[in-house]
Amino acid sequence: MEKKVSPHSVAVHAGDRKRPEGDQPRWVPVTIPIHTAASFFYNDMADLDRVFSNEMPGQSYGRYGNPTSDALEELVTSLEGGAGALACATGMAAMHMAIGTALIDRRRTIVAGHLLYGATLGMLAKVFEPAGVEVVSVDFCDDAAVQAAIDRHRPGAIVMETVCNPLVRVPAVDRIGAMARAADVPLIVDNTFATPLIIRPFEHGASLVVHSLTKYLSGHGDTMGGMLVSDEANLAPLRALSRTVGFTLGPFECYLAMRGIKTFPLRMERQCANACKVAQWLATHPAVERVYFPADPKHPDAANIHRLFAPALFGGIVSFEVKGADRDGIFRMMNALRLVVPATSLGDVHSMMLYPAMASHRDIAPKHRARLGIHDNLVRLSVGIEDVQDIIADLDQALRA
Repeated sequence: MEKKVSPHSVAVHAGDRKRPEGDQPRWVPVTIPIHTAASFFYNDMADLDRVFSNEMPGQSYGRYGNPTSDALEELVTSLEGGAGALACATGMAAMHMAIGTALIDRRRTIVAGHLLYGATLGMLAKVFEPAGVEVVSVDFCDDAAVQAAIDRHRPGAIVMETVCNPLVRVPAVDRIGAMARAADVPLIVDNTFATPLIIRPFEHGASLVVHSLTKYLSGHGDTMGGMLVSDEANLAPLRALSRTVGFTLGPFECYLAMRGIKTFPLRMERQCANACKVAQWLATHPAVERVYFPADPKHPDAANIHRLFAPALFGGIVSFEVKGADRDGIFRMMNALRLVVPATSLGDVHSMMLYPAMASHRDIAPKHRARLGIHDNLVRLSVGIEDVQDIIADLDQALRA
C-alpha cells in the first residue's frame, strides 16, 4: 500500500517544481513563477483548439486560469484530497461558485445550517432566494432535524461549516455526509475554520469544499482569495461555470497564497496549541462569563469533535462572552488591546479579535442573533503564533481596562 504523505510535506511540495517535457529547457524553478499573461498561443493552432475543447491540458485565456493558479489549485486539491479545484477572487466567490455548481440541473432548494458565517447567510437571503432558490435553515447539530429537512424538501444542495462561525459548534459532518450520499445531494462544506490539517470533509461525504484562502491557508493577512475544491462528479460542471462567470484569482494573489501555504501546517499547529492555553486561561478569568472552544470536555459537540478531529488539534478560534458587557463595554475592551489586533479577519500569524455583532454577523437582525446565541457581549478571538504568555497578558490588561 502506498504510504500516505503528511500534510506538512504536501504543503511544501505539491504544485511546485514541475519537470519540463519534450524540448523545453531542462532547468526547473524551485517555486512556481508568477505568470501574468492574459492569453496564450501555440505553434500549431490545432493544439489551441484541443485545449479549448479540453482534449489536452494547457493554457488559453487568463479567465480560465494560468500556470500559477494551476499550481495553487493542485496544492490545495492535494491537501484536501479532492479531484480538482478553482482559485477564486474571494471566499464568498468560492461559496457562490459552489452553490451555483451544485444547483446545475438540480432542484433549486438548499438546506443550510442556521449557524453560518454572516456573509454566507446574507448571500443565501439576498442573492439566491431572490433568484428563486428556496433556502431551508436547520440546526445542523441536530441530526434528526437535518434528516427530516432532506426528506421533506429534497434539496439540490446542502450547505454547512465544519466548525460554525462564531460559536465553534461542530456538526457531525460524517453523518450528514452519509445522509447527503443516500439522498444523492451534493454536500457543500466550508472548511475554513478547521482546515484540512484538522478534518478533510471529502473523507466524510462532501462533494464541494470551500475555503476563505485569506485565512489560515495563506495566513499572513496580505492575500484576498477563496478556494473551491471539488470531487470528480462536480468538477466538469464547476470548470464550465467558472469559464463563464470568471471569479478566478489573479496570479500575484495565487503566488502569495501558495507561498503562505508552505508554512500552514506549522502555523496551524502553533495556533491550536496557543488557543488551548488561552481558552483554559479565559475560563478562569473573573471578567469572562463563558468560553466557546472545541477542547472543552463540556462542549455540546464533544463526541463529534473526538470522533472527527485530528488528535490534539482543536482549531485556533476561541469565542467568549465578557461578563456584563454591552456594545460600549466591548468597544472599551477592544480599544485597550495592544498586541491582539482588533480587525475583521482570522487565521493570520498575529492574534485578532472581532466583534460579531458589529462585523461578521452585523446584517443579522439583533433578535435573530440572540436566538442563535450570538449575544452583544460575545467576541471572537483568532489566536496567532505569538508567545502565548504575551497573548494572555494583553487580554488580561484589556479585560481589566
